Amino acid sequence: MQRRPVPTTALLLGSAVLLLTGCSSAQRADVEQVATTFADTSVDAETRCDLLLQATLDSLEKEESAPCSDAIAQLPIDGGDVQSMQVWGRDAQVRLSGDTLFLTETHAGWRVAAAACHAQRDAPYECEVEP
Repeated sequence: MQRRPVPTTALLLGSAVLLLTGCSSAQRADVEQVATTFADTSVDAETRCDLLLQATLDSLEKEESAPCSDAIAQLPIDGGDVQSMQVWGRDAQVRLSGDTLFLTETHAGWRVAAAACHAQRDAPYECEVEP
């Protein structure tokens, strides 16, 4: 019986596709978890504040003249079910039924960069919470 050579290029390409697909699925699950946890007003304030990007946290505390744990309860975040999600490398957008969030991947995982965002006609999103 004669052995057939395995096409190395096809094998490597198939492995790369599987690896990238796995990373994409894992990223999407992480993004969804962070977004829905942050938007859930029944989650304690400290947990929600820990999910903010540091620059966003600093901006919120400065703008509200209060610690994040006090200020976050005042945010107009409606939350809801995930309607759509897009991940572009280290950035993501999650549209919930009542809100839109933008996230960034950091060394500590995915963090909310902007929240309480609403689309503007022919303009970028307007966000209540942003860096």
